[in-house]
Amino acid sequence: MTAPTVHSARGARAPALAAALALTLLAMMAVSSTAAAKVVWLCQPGYAPDPCNVSLSTTVFSPTLHQLAVTHPAKVRKPAIDCFYVYPTVSDQKTTLANLHIDPEERSIALYQAARYSQYCRVYAPMYRQVTVTALDAGNQESPQELTVPVDDVEHAFAAYLKHDNHGRGFVLIGHSQGSFVLNQLIAKEIDPKPAVRNRLVSAILLGGNVLVKRHRNVGGTFKHIPACRSATELGCVIAYSTFDQTPPADSLFGRTKVAGDQVLCTNPAALSGGAAKVDPIFPSQPFAPGTVIASGIALLKVTQPMASTEWVSEPGAYRAQCSSAGGANVLRVTPLGGAQTPSPSPTPPWGLHLLDAQVELGNLLTVVRGEATAFVARPAAPLAPSARGS
Repeated sequence: MTAPTVHSARGARAPALAAALALTLLAMMAVSSTAAAKVVWLCQPGYAPDPCNVSLSTTVFSPTLHQLAVTHPAKVRKPAIDCFYVYPTVSDQKTTLANLHIDPEERSIALYQAARYSQYCRVYAPMYRQVTVTALDAGNQESPQELTVPVDDVEHAFAAYLKHDNHGRGFVLIGHSQGSFVLNQLIAKEIDPKPAVRNRLVSAILLGGNVLVKRHRNVGGTFKHIPACRSATELGCVIAYSTFDQTPPADSLFGRTKVAGDQVLCTNPAALSGGAAKVDPIFPSQPFAPGTVIASGIALLKVTQPMASTEWVSEPGAYRAQCSSAGGANVLRVTPLGGAQTPSPSPTPPWGLHLLDAQVELGNLLTVVRGEATAFVARPAAPLAPSARGS
């Protein structure tokens, strides 16, 4: 489980940033909607440049980073499903809310977290006026009106996608951190209560977003009708987890809730029915946008990226993962195998391995999406109702 090494001088401000992020994301869940901006696409099929449309060539390494092979996975020529991706907090713009300009950090995060899914789906990723890293670092000064903006932008983009691009196709929703919190609200409002749209949901992959279910159940909480995925062919379900490699501290940002009767959902993509399994991390070979705050956070993981000439590197079987409730937090606990590196929490222990959520089981997530795509094609499709197609 590796990541680019970039030196950082920002670790001293990490605790304040962690607290600010928690407050901001909670506030985003409690505000109402306002007008959205025109849709700007970070990734969209047929447009260039598209950071989600890249080569899939991969150098395979052992857990101890010895090169084993080079592979060239083939993309499905005519994907049957789409992937709709909402990126996490990455913007280094100096305002409270980012504008819709595509900066290096958005291009990098799309490559890291979304591009590999192009093997099995058409990838759509809207830009949105997110709460910036700068604003969180400054101490959570957003107004209630400002906190509606990210959700409105993504809802507007999803409606445009349904109206102009979906044409009755199945879709996978993919989000991380702020992106997952935004998608939580989109799903609860626009998909969960609407059977015609819900019928097109292949799955929702919501990482680092504290999705809730009723205690000891697979549904309820954040969503009323969308359960946890428990097999690689189950449709209309959610995969959610936050990654730690040690027992989460009492003040961990993920895996805990104060909502009575609820618990944070953990699903292990490598073993959806439960238990432990080896996982297959996949990373881009190029470093995350140098000089950005996220690159600095990646450096705090203190792991070494192997050198490769291919677009991607993988370390299959380098870790074992299992959902755990140790310490009272429901998280995905990963353990290194065969001499694999042990990352450090970043930026502080309450975050765990948040910056690795999307990569640690990327190979396993791709296997699930492939199985779900096959299942979706095999299932008779129901048309979208006019009221569900967006405006």
